[in-house]
Amino acid sequence: MKAIVYTKYGSPDVLLIKEVEKPTPKDNEILIQVHAAEATKGDCEMRSFNFQVKWFWLPLRIALGLIKPKRQILGGYFAGEVESVGKDVAMFKKGDRIFGCTKLQLGAYGEYLCLPDSHTLASKPNTMSFEEAAAVPLGGLNALHFMRNANIQKGEKVLINGAGGSIGVFAVQIAKSMGAEVTAVDSAIKENMLLRIGSDHFIDYSKEDFSKSGQTYDVIFNMVASCSYSKCVKSLNPKGRYLMGNPRLSDMLRSVLTSKFTNKKVIFAFAGEKVEELVALKEMIEEGKLKSIVDKIYPLEQAAEAHRRVETEQRVGTIVISMGTA
Repeated sequence: MKAIVYTKYGSPDVLLIKEVEKPTPKDNEILIQVHAAEATKGDCEMRSFNFQVKWFWLPLRIALGLIKPKRQILGGYFAGEVESVGKDVAMFKKGDRIFGCTKLQLGAYGEYLCLPDSHTLASKPNTMSFEEAAAVPLGGLNALHFMRNANIQKGEKVLINGAGGSIGVFAVQIAKSMGAEVTAVDSAIKENMLLRIGSDHFIDYSKEDFSKSGQTYDVIFNMVASCSYSKCVKSLNPKGRYLMGNPRLSDMLRSVLTSKFTNKKVIFAFAGEKVEELVALKEMIEEGKLKSIVDKIYPLEQAAEAHRRVETEQRVGTIVISMGTA
């Protein structure tokens, strides 16, 4: 089978197409023909070993490979079709169209993938193409996790900083479905898209600092690691909730004091990427409450270009790699 492989850390040019052995499912595994996979910022960070949040550099280096990558096929979020199942698998059968996560096993940048049936997998939304469905699990699962933790009430004011990214796009839509008044913060090129999917207000971060406007919020969801912790907390209403999607270690430590000694709450619990959450996303999509925004679809042969597009931050939506197998 064909797969996008990298044998060393570096620029997008380290991504190469190679013929590799097609995997065989174990008794508790399913063999998936991958039709599409999201090219994520996380994939780019693993490829280059240059992470936005620095505090977990050493454990990641040990886990992923000190000198060269241990797992040479990237890709954590995908959509595809079940080709065969192991003898102990009961939840899936040949021909099922599914989407989901590979977790740290990775491997979705290949034409075939084996995963345990206990992984975060669910039937693909029947209203979506494989490419649209592949753009859901990363952003959708993380956004749903944080928006549920925020316990948003109808009419509350929610600000999402970094709203135009994979997670932010779904956070906007989920917050709106909960009845919130949503302010999106991102670059000007994403304004029209964010207003189109439900944002009530838009702030161009290059022209305006949301923390200096005098406006306060019931919930702030921050995906920008460099954003000031104190500015976000000060922009909260009493009993407000600050959710950190990319927390620095110092901010994690400060969050304990803020939550304990003030009337504001800070949350940085990382998403568990649960099956129940993926099924909930599927139902919301089929009910018309959520949609994925795909900026561009690249063929397998242009994986390096896909990574360059992700890294420019000029994309308006998700970047998807199509295996050309649908």
